[in-house]
Amino acid sequence: MSIRTKVVRKSNTAKVSKAYERKVQQIIAASAQMVRNTAVTSIHEHGSSGITYEKYNPRRTHTASSAGNPPNTDTGYLANNISEVIDGDKMGASVESRAEYSEFLEFGTSKMDARPFMQPALEENRPKIRRMFKRLKGSGL
Repeated sequence: MSIRTKVVRKSNTAKVSKAYERKVQQIIAASAQMVRNTAVTSIHEHGSSGITYEKYNPRRTHTASSAGNPPNTDTGYLANNISEVIDGDKMGASVESRAEYSEFLEFGTSKMDARPFMQPALEENRPKIRRMFKRLKGSGL
């Protein structure tokens, strides 16, 4: 009497790889959301005072932020037009401000100093984002 056995080795590589990819996608989405939220919060809560002047559409008084600080808000348009955009494969993301004047505020013009709000939001969150990726790397996945 003989007993025959067959050993089949099953690889978990595909399963582990898929789980790792999902975690990376989650970190990317969370990172974009953190940067967006920080940018929006900086606009709503900063409130530094610079020059006060009259605006006409809609009619209101606006106090600009001082140079180098995030812009002050009066209508909420700038903050409401900041969004995160996740790539189709979910392996990348960007945070975008779609207000027409965003670039002028972020980088300044020949007549106005910059009031950055996007780059500082990224820099504030960069250490947190790196920690999330380091934890994933050390998680054994």
